[in-house]
Amino acid sequence: MLFQPTYFSPIIQFEKVVQVEKCIFEIHDNYQKQTYRTRLSIYTPQGRQDLIIPIKHKKGIKLMTKEIEIDNSYKWQRLHFKSLQNFYRSSPFFEFYEDDLAPLYEKQEKYLLDLLLKTQELSFEMLQLEFEIKKTTKYLVDYPINQDFRFLDNPKLSIDQTFRKYIQVFDAKHGFIPNLSILDLIFNEGPNAVNILSLR
Repeated sequence: MLFQPTYFSPIIQFEKVVQVEKCIFEIHDNYQKQTYRTRLSIYTPQGRQDLIIPIKHKKGIKLMTKEIEIDNSYKWQRLHFKSLQNFYRSSPFFEFYEDDLAPLYEKQEKYLLDLLLKTQELSFEMLQLEFEIKKTTKYLVDYPINQDFRFLDNPKLSIDQTFRKYIQVFDAKHGFIPNLSILDLIFNEGPNAVNILSLR
């Protein structure tokens, strides 16, 4: 199946991933704004919140995703990791994965795509999933519709799906919030996260 590499992808993407033996990541597309390529959604005391990766913009120039550079003049890594620590410290499994996450937020990456692929690999490791991961060699507009899941990178997508509920840190305040980042599921369910993803 074909996926868009995204920033600690939304749960819906991983529900598709666990159904296959091979993942192909799109690396030859044009960059699209306001997608999960630059944001991950977490649960905070105020409800859903997005953590955004700042990028360097070039007006009037259309770039491929692999050409997009991260704007590391902002201290975004420190902010993102601190937010994860603050909002998930009380989750059952955060401390178990914290040391795996830390290096990702200590080393600066120049290109967005390199960072996204690292978050994909780390997600697979935390979920203890072993997949054959491949990358596209060229961009294909037409791809078998039942195998093309690049559209899942769109936060505004209306997904007609009932998500399997699990206990979330602040659900007593706001109830269950579906389709957050895979990190929300991992921090709350730990090794059981794969079972939650598979029960669809």
